[in-house]
Amino acid sequence: MTITAAADGSALGNPGPAGWAWYIDDEHWRAGGWAHGTNNMGELMAVLDLFRSTAHLPDEDLHILCDSQYVINSVTKWMPGWKKKGWKKSDGKPVLNLDLLKDIDEAIKGRKYTFEWVKGHAGHDLNEAADDRARAAATAYQAGREPDAGPGLEGTRSAQERMANHEVPEPDGHDPLPLEDLDAAAPETAPAAAPAESAPAAPAPEPTAPRATDPSERSAADLQMVFELESELLSPAVRGDLDEVMAFLHPEFQEISRDGSLTDRSTIIAALTGGHALPAGGALQVLAATPWGQNKVQLAYRLLAGDQVILCSSFWQQVDDRWLLRYRQETPAA
Repeated sequence: MTITAAADGSALGNPGPAGWAWYIDDEHWRAGGWAHGTNNMGELMAVLDLFRSTAHLPDEDLHILCDSQYVINSVTKWMPGWKKKGWKKSDGKPVLNLDLLKDIDEAIKGRKYTFEWVKGHAGHDLNEAADDRARAAATAYQAGREPDAGPGLEGTRSAQERMANHEVPEPDGHDPLPLEDLDAAAPETAPAAAPAESAPAAPAPEPTAPRATDPSERSAADLQMVFELESELLSPAVRGDLDEVMAFLHPEFQEISRDGSLTDRSTIIAALTGGHALPAGGALQVLAATPWGQNKVQLAYRLLAGDQVILCSSFWQQVDDRWLLRYRQETPAA
């Protein structure tokens, strides 16, 4: 038997009153939150509580529907590398949301699970149900009252009992404004672990998602994936870490930067190892997203970087199962 559940988080202000929820059906769901937290904290806590709530069913497969690529990547790809470094990123700084991630790492031991990315706010019944309950929990905390914790799952303790036993981590103050949901794509299913490491993206104004110019579902999924990867690469958390930047780039990557210089992988390596930051990223306003065959996508967009407006064109290529940035050009708008 497979247990299929959606997990979601919500934060009013990000950070602000925050909620989390997982949902199987109307008789089996749970929610909670904090008076002050972030969206990413809510997303992670929903997944953690789902694993804990199903811990008495260790032989059941757990299929988790999630609209956060940050959560999926954290659990399935980045945690092994973080653990090897003592729960630190490549720059030596502590991993964000550390307590939640450590608890998830403990909760998934011996479990059979897969993650599936679903687009948020797109009419997916389970995702919408989880989102509604997470947002209701955040709204309850905003109003100064306890949220509806839900019926839970037979054989598990209530959310109130877990909070009384301090099994629901309190915000630790180490998580800056993280990535708001970008309606971004991740692989349809993710395996239990992979060695690649990256970092959660930093906050940005709500970007404008691309519209597929090819009617096929495959093309639309490819365009959405490239949009998400471009957004992550532009985040300060990623751009300040050499290992994480390199994970996005094709071996033959080149870029015409906004100052007119030619940049490649060696240039970026020299800059970051020398203590120089990459130019600031920002919010995307997509102008066009065009698939070229089955493994190439071109993305054209405006980049709002502080008080600058920069016109950008990027060219992504799929190599095996990974999308890598092959070429990018920036032109400051007049």
